[in-house]
Amino acid sequence: MKIFPKKLAEKLQKRETENALRQLGIQNKLVDFSSNDYLGFSKSDTIFNQTHEYLVGHNIKQNGATGSRLLSGNHGLYQLVETVLCEFHKADAALVFNSGYDANIGFFSCVPQRHDIILYDEYVHASIRDGISMSHANAYKFAHNDLSDLDSLLKRHSEAILDANITIYVVTESVFSMDGDSPDLETLAQLCTNYHAHLIIDEAHAVGVFGKYGKGLVQDLELERQIFARIVTFGKALGTHGAAILGSSQLKSYLVNFSRSLIYTTALPPHTLATINSAYLELIKTNVIQSLQENINHFKTETDNHNLKSYFIGSDSAIHCAIISGNENVKQIAQQIQENGFSVKPILSPTVPKGQERLRFCIHSYNSKQEISEVLQLFATFAHV
Repeated sequence: MKIFPKKLAEKLQKRETENALRQLGIQNKLVDFSSNDYLGFSKSDTIFNQTHEYLVGHNIKQNGATGSRLLSGNHGLYQLVETVLCEFHKADAALVFNSGYDANIGFFSCVPQRHDIILYDEYVHASIRDGISMSHANAYKFAHNDLSDLDSLLKRHSEAILDANITIYVVTESVFSMDGDSPDLETLAQLCTNYHAHLIIDEAHAVGVFGKYGKGLVQDLELERQIFARIVTFGKALGTHGAAILGSSQLKSYLVNFSRSLIYTTALPPHTLATINSAYLELIKTNVIQSLQENINHFKTETDNHNLKSYFIGSDSAIHCAIISGNENVKQIAQQIQENGFSVKPILSPTVPKGQERLRFCIHSYNSKQEISEVLQLFATFAHV
């Protein structure tokens, strides 16, 4: 075996020196305050059984898709699920991708064209950044959730554009995965309308959490007609896998023709599509979202009761982050909490900026009020030492 390249070894050593070396963990039986399974759908017997019954009832006995969607992999369940998505999310068209990462790199690498302008929130997900880096557009970040900064950028670039063929795209998330906070979507949508900019919103952490039946923040605010594209994912509250881009029929056709992460990958297997369908049916008929919202409110009340509010970034979502500066500090507190039976994960730099390291608490419908109170009591004990 050849010697491992020196430059790569040095980069690994640097991560280890900075106490930032990532390692794959294993599943544990600790009380879950770390997963994105906000509604417990990944472990739902009902969804599992409905999916199996659907496949058996429709004589679908196929383990794989056999090819990409443009070759042999576009089986009939795709049409079923994309129709469900259009009806549920009030969209003209939906296009399913293999993951949220694939959807974002597939969209941003092909939709913005050379000389177009992308304005993106500085905290957008890595998949959006990677997609932007693959495009030929000019990209500029604006301060996190700072619409005055965005307004300045929109004004500057709108005045500089003389060519009518140049398009401005504005990109943000309705709930940010590392902070749990949200932008002022109504003002943001109006800004984009005023400047004729195309707004793209990633709803990964909003679907299943906000709005009637968990339809997301965009629909909760009735903004869907002001959005050029929405990205919804199924690996968070829906408890399964995959993602979809929602938009116009023209946008769907364009992505089918030019989105490389869709064109050149094997399609999802029938079982995954059937599970997505079952999960959406469960959203409509269950009251589990109400339980999640009650737990989120209880968590916020308990942060006040334990005098912890100063640690936390303001959030109404299922994600609540407490800033604990320094990789070593935040890892130590997380380990102490884990040793007491609760799965709470540290988020280290460089995933977040230095000085912004944090404990990330994910709230679920299945967490009990007692568990929420206990985990925050533990945090208060170790953080105040």
